[in-house]
Amino acid sequence: MVWKSGTQAYLFWGCIAVLLGASLFYGVSVEQVRRSVTKSGGKIDSGSIVSLVRVIDGDTVLVAQSDQQPVLVRILGIKAFEASIAKDVAAPYGQATIDTLSRSLKDRPIRVLLHATPKDKHGRYIAMLYVEDQDIGLRLVKDGLVLVYTVYPFPAMSLYLQEQDLARSGRRGFWANDEVTTRALALLNEWRGRTQ
Repeated sequence: MVWKSGTQAYLFWGCIAVLLGASLFYGVSVEQVRRSVTKSGGKIDSGSIVSLVRVIDGDTVLVAQSDQQPVLVRILGIKAFEASIAKDVAAPYGQATIDTLSRSLKDRPIRVLLHATPKDKHGRYIAMLYVEDQDIGLRLVKDGLVLVYTVYPFPAMSLYLQEQDLARSGRRGFWANDEVTTRALALLNEWRGRTQ
């Protein structure tokens, strides 16, 4: 019996080590992409038409104009759940956001409207993204895949918050999951405290 519980402990800690290693690898990979792109010298202007190079996570994409180096764009006004955290009840919604961004932006012209502060402290451009006339960030809010990030106010924030309320009352996306809803509401309260 001692052998069995000892083996179980080794298996448990082995699994934990593998999961931590995978998370570390993913985090380091994303950070390496961010650093190399930030140093690449790519540039975009408000109103630029770009194409998707890669979805980095649920609120950051790598885009490029023709004849320009790729740049990172942090989508204005939203915050997605992490997709890479194993056994996190919110991770499937983070992955659904990544999948939705990939489907919505792949092989389509994307119009970029930069925020008044065009870059964040990480060197990413901060912008709203449009495909045709559809605001991609707003669509993700409507589908209940992301939260409205209210720490830094933006012109369309009241519209985003209205759509977030409708998604919540309609139990769309993660709002249908009580555990994720509880976490989302805690985040919203935390952000509200940081803006006051």
